[in-house]
Amino acid sequence: MEMKITKSAELTMEWRQKKGKKPLSERLIEGFIKVAGLSSIVLILAILFFILKESYPFLAGAFDFKEFFFSENWNPASVVKISYGILALLVGTIMVTVLSMLIAVPLGLACAFYISEFCSPKVREIYKVLIEFLAAIPSVVWGFIAIMMINPAIIKVFNVPIGLNILNASVILALMSLPLIVSVGEDALRAVPETYREAAEALGATKWEVATRVLLPAAKNGLMAAALLGVGRALGETMAVLMATGHSIQIPESIFEPGRTLTATIAAELGESPKGGEHYQALFAIGLVLFVLSLIVNLSADYLIRGKRK
Repeated sequence: MEMKITKSAELTMEWRQKKGKKPLSERLIEGFIKVAGLSSIVLILAILFFILKESYPFLAGAFDFKEFFFSENWNPASVVKISYGILALLVGTIMVTVLSMLIAVPLGLACAFYISEFCSPKVREIYKVLIEFLAAIPSVVWGFIAIMMINPAIIKVFNVPIGLNILNASVILALMSLPLIVSVGEDALRAVPETYREAAEALGATKWEVATRVLLPAAKNGLMAAALLGVGRALGETMAVLMATGHSIQIPESIFEPGRTLTATIAAELGESPKGGEHYQALFAIGLVLFVLSLIVNLSADYLIRGKRK
């Protein structure tokens, strides 16, 4: 009797194993998806390794933490005293990014609310296409717009001697960040369960009250993630900022003064620095700083998105 039970159990186990075995095509597809997912991690690690490899001789030799982060003197080609201070570049980057987000985040979230809640489906599709079209405009074209249109407008409106300054670059970065903020913000709003809207409207709430008192608290994590992703977009922009800021190495005392960012410095000087030289390695050290800043911003956004899903 025991032998029959054991035999039956073995046959049942074999049948379950055969039944649970996936077809070869399915296993191949799953393997391809896993490889594709892991490739992004491998690429990020490879980029980090490359940046560290190129900047390590500078970090291990001429690097001075106090001078690098707290000096505003960036003069790698001086015949008197070579200095590698990124404070002015860091301040310029922060000023441009913060000001652009002060413009882009309210405007982008307002657009996301309008597209998600207030306009008709037909108008929604038109607006989405037009906003996403902004993302297709090349960075250098935005730079031309900054020089030819925003530059004279700033001079005329604010009565300043030059329009290539922090404000100019901030306006351009705000326009460039809008598609990302609007897209992620709208997705966050559309992810709110429809029952929330229906319950609020059943209680007599208006469209505006539903948007501000129901959807805004429910989607706040997703909207914050949209803002942080916009920060990452603005932080990494190069060509438009290079053309719009005036490219002056100084700590700007106002938004109407020229400045320079970390990304613009790398773009302007990397081609002129001899490969393997100290200047070349210092520029990769700036790239490492940018990598860390971008990583912090993106991890913060990812944390908020995961919190929203929970």
